[in-house]
Amino acid sequence: MLVFSYYIYMSEPNSKKFYITTTLPYVNAEPHVGFATEIIRADVVARVKKMQGFDVFFNTGTDEHGQKLFDTAVREGKSVKEYVDGYAEQFKGLKGLLGISDDVHFIRTTDEKHEKAVQEFWSRCFNNGYIYKKNYQAKYCVGCELEKTDSELVDGRCPVHPNKDLEVIEEENYFFKFSAFQEQLLSLYKNNPDFVVPDFRFTEIKSFVERGLQDFSISRQKSKMSWGISVPGDSEHVIYVWFDALVNYISTLGWPDDIKSFEDFWVNGTPVQYCGKDNLRQQSAMWQAMLMAAGLPNTKQIIIDGFLTGEGGVKMSKSLGNVVHPYDVVKEYGTDALRYFCLGEFSAFEDSPFTLERFKESYNAKLANGIGNLTNRVMKMAEANLTGPVEILDRTIPEEYFEIASTYDFVKLCQYVWSHVQSADQYIQEHKPFSVIKTDTEKGIEMITELVTRLYAISSMLNPLLPETSRAIKECIEANKMPLEPLFLRKD
Repeated sequence: MLVFSYYIYMSEPNSKKFYITTTLPYVNAEPHVGFATEIIRADVVARVKKMQGFDVFFNTGTDEHGQKLFDTAVREGKSVKEYVDGYAEQFKGLKGLLGISDDVHFIRTTDEKHEKAVQEFWSRCFNNGYIYKKNYQAKYCVGCELEKTDSELVDGRCPVHPNKDLEVIEEENYFFKFSAFQEQLLSLYKNNPDFVVPDFRFTEIKSFVERGLQDFSISRQKSKMSWGISVPGDSEHVIYVWFDALVNYISTLGWPDDIKSFEDFWVNGTPVQYCGKDNLRQQSAMWQAMLMAAGLPNTKQIIIDGFLTGEGGVKMSKSLGNVVHPYDVVKEYGTDALRYFCLGEFSAFEDSPFTLERFKESYNAKLANGIGNLTNRVMKMAEANLTGPVEILDRTIPEEYFEIASTYDFVKLCQYVWSHVQSADQYIQEHKPFSVIKTDTEKGIEMITELVTRLYAISSMLNPLLPETSRAIKECIEANKMPLEPLFLRKD
């Protein structure tokens, strides 16, 4: 067995707790590539933190209450429970489809424990004086499940759901005293300069809060919309879907019953939330004020993605019907191909276009002709010329890799890994080990061993990004064999 040491730095593992969660997608249609991107990115964060020695709690799930689901189920002639159960299974299936970590927690807002946690959260906010009842009239976008002010509308319509008519709501509801938390929120932002990533989204939410906050409705009359969690002490009202869904971030930890898990990961750990830019206000202002009202600690950090756009630069949206389904892409190209495109080709924080033509170009250039071709070239030389597998003595990851990962810019992280792929290709072109081995066996073996060691380091860095590919490359190295078939077949 040949032994070759490859020194790279990794920070010392520790027992710190880290919590990462996606938003909970609404189960009003099949999953699309937009949410697939969010859960893939969160999965990379979870995997990187585990590599650094953290104890990680990774959460995702489905949001299953609200007017939009109630209306759609009625139109399709189904009970609401039957309707949400069907779509929830499709979202749950993303775990296997997208190569998500086996230990990810999946919560449904129709889970009994979640519903009880929401009622307890409501009661704490109410008892602390931050919930009251009043009559009001408002314009309401069913697509967003949010009230809209005139300044937020474009030509009288919601800019996110321009194909949906606004509803005018006039009724007596419970309200959350959002206006009471302006100074506390601004203090939270000041004391946590990296609270929202990227910076320009942080600036956006700070400006929103500085302009002043308005109290918002957090209930609906059960006679008009029965699909929701009952308000404690008032059976005529159900809890507003956003107030309900946001509580999942702590109910999944067992709050308020499992205090140890909650304290480990939320109170004493590092709770981080992933969401799209249309969730900026809900996650970084509304939810934070709700936590304050309940007397609970705030989130540590919130990462904001941009939108995926389809043809013509229009946001990819289930309600607009211009989505690409991850099940279709994976069937044609495989799980890691979709993971790479979501990580390496979509902007980390800005809007990004998705077309199948662009996908295929990237697949061929970066996967088939990139890491796939390098693996074949290196392992062909190793199988033909080495007497056995190369034993890699140092199996750590470069410190720079973790520094880039900590910025959540996975485009840069992919570029960093692929720079190592390009460097290995360049080494082959410049040093020609396949020729050297014919005239200088010892030198040729040393060069091929160097390449195998480099390939192993690349496979380790690929583990959070492309876990199937990472595993396949390591299996080839451990067996000193070429892949039985190319890792990525070129698409014509």
